[in-house]
Amino acid sequence: MPVAIHPMVDNGVQPGTPNFGGGTLTCKCTQSPVTVAIKGDVAFNHVCGCTKCWKPEGAMFSLVAVTGRDNVKVTANEQKLKIVDESAAIQRHACTGCGVHMYGRIENKNHPLYGFDFVHVELSKEKGWAAPEFAAFVSSVIESGVKPERMGEIRARLKELKLEPYDCLSPPLMDLIATHTAKAKGVLAA
Repeated sequence: MPVAIHPMVDNGVQPGTPNFGGGTLTCKCTQSPVTVAIKGDVAFNHVCGCTKCWKPEGAMFSLVAVTGRDNVKVTANEQKLKIVDESAAIQRHACTGCGVHMYGRIENKNHPLYGFDFVHVELSKEKGWAAPEFAAFVSSVIESGVKPERMGEIRARLKELKLEPYDCLSPPLMDLIATHTAKAKGVLAA
């Protein structure tokens, strides 16, 4: 039996739809759910092994992507949202009813990823979101209780799913962060 990574990829990564128009994310509450409208598609969709991201019950990895913060709008029950950890770089807004993280926002304007919000497109009924492209912070699953001796089979399963495993972010995303940092330090022209 293959290693279970996340329900949205365990049976294979589904391709996105070109020019996908977006959709609505809905928390898991059966009454008065929080809804968040996402305009347009997402970028850098990936499975993440960190212990900060929300994961559905039983998933080893989360599934998370980014979109411009101007593309994110809470459309119902915003009063139920609370920031999980106000000291974290990503301010994860979770539903106080079910615990689902509806979006994560970076408020520090000097952060390389400022302007992006982090979202879990699995919370949407709409199909066609950009496909997951890689696996980030893979070793971090150990911090959530996965036995270190399983890492070989986990990385092999990620590669089988064509989700290149990294213990940071993907090279293009790391390049974006390094470019921002170099410009902020004056090493590169702005």
